[in-house]
Amino acid sequence: MSSTLFKMIESTRAAAHSVRAHGFRSFLTTLGIIIGVTSVIAVVSVMQGLSGSITKQFDGMGTNVLNVNSFTPKKERLQGKIAKLNYKDFLEIKYKVPGISNITPTVMAMGENSVAQYKGESTPTQVTGTGSSYQMLYGVYPEQGRFFNVSDDKSRRRVAVLGPSILDKLEIKGDPLGQYIMIGGEWFKVIGVLEKRGKIFGFDQDNYILLPYSTTQALLGGAEEPDIMISMQVDDANKIDGVKQHITNILRRNHNLAKEQSNDFKISTAEQMLETVNNLTASTTMVLSGVVGISLLVGGIGIMNIMLVSVTERTREIGIQKALGATRFDILMQFLIEAIFLCLLGGIIGLALGYGAGALVSSLIELPAATVPGWAVALSLGFSAGVGVIFGIIPAAKAANLDPIDALRYE
Repeated sequence: MSSTLFKMIESTRAAAHSVRAHGFRSFLTTLGIIIGVTSVIAVVSVMQGLSGSITKQFDGMGTNVLNVNSFTPKKERLQGKIAKLNYKDFLEIKYKVPGISNITPTVMAMGENSVAQYKGESTPTQVTGTGSSYQMLYGVYPEQGRFFNVSDDKSRRRVAVLGPSILDKLEIKGDPLGQYIMIGGEWFKVIGVLEKRGKIFGFDQDNYILLPYSTTQALLGGAEEPDIMISMQVDDANKIDGVKQHITNILRRNHNLAKEQSNDFKISTAEQMLETVNNLTASTTMVLSGVVGISLLVGGIGIMNIMLVSVTERTREIGIQKALGATRFDILMQFLIEAIFLCLLGGIIGLALGYGAGALVSSLIELPAATVPGWAVALSLGFSAGVGVIFGIIPAAKAANLDPIDALRYE
């Protein structure tokens, strides 16, 4: 074993002994690091869990799914104009755009048409009218019963597929299939119950009801045609841009838009929406981590102050070590390793507490399970060690430069 390695091992032992000998002071010294790492890991774990859950949901859609929504530019909104997509737009796209499949319209019911009733119980919910292709586009499948089909839509059958939360809210006991619920004054037969998706930020993703599109149109009634969303699958993912351009041309012509006018609709892919969400969560994670990371620097300053005090208290000890043959390097390494040891100890404790805090926060506000990525662990421990080196070098240098004679005389 080389003498340098032996000296480093001995310095590590001496550092560990000093930490044990001054346990309470060591704890106070590492408190800043513990709080900093705990905060960073808690933030990162919660945001990573949220991002992973959202990504999983978008994965079910596929990268070749297009969504077309109405969009009113700010200038026109100020003028009181509201853009809409209608069923004619849907038919034009369906029959005139090649290379697409599973195209389906979606319309939202509002007001009294978004309240479900069953045997004296009622609950507000999200009532959506859509086509049979909806389940393939969005990966939404029934756990019980079946989804509605083309025949249900064409015949305007009053059938409904429920999100699992509806069963609890309406207190539907036993087998829900074949039961009748009331929506907007009309009775609907339950033919299916969808798979559970859970809650996110307290929002219940299972509190919704799906109806056939034509049935929903009849339910809404009225002379004014509702605004719809149009979803479809592009057969060849490499031709998405061409399909988007074709749809743009059709809708601009349908809506009589002049060349200088902006589109009153937006075309987006699942991949674009996922990228937007991921960029948002990544930015939020970085900002929050940067803010709480400041406490790591504060902790580093605290460690430097405590180590300077420690050097003063142990002046005679340093003098004895030097009198017995310890070199400047030996003393420097002992105090530097002690600072790094304290910071790493605080980092490890902070990792455990941070994961626990993240899991607790996720459960309290009904977020997906917290996850700590490997890069966050490595970054936290690396930063902790870096803080130990940066803020430990000054006290270590002060200790190494003490004159042994003056140190032995120190009272």
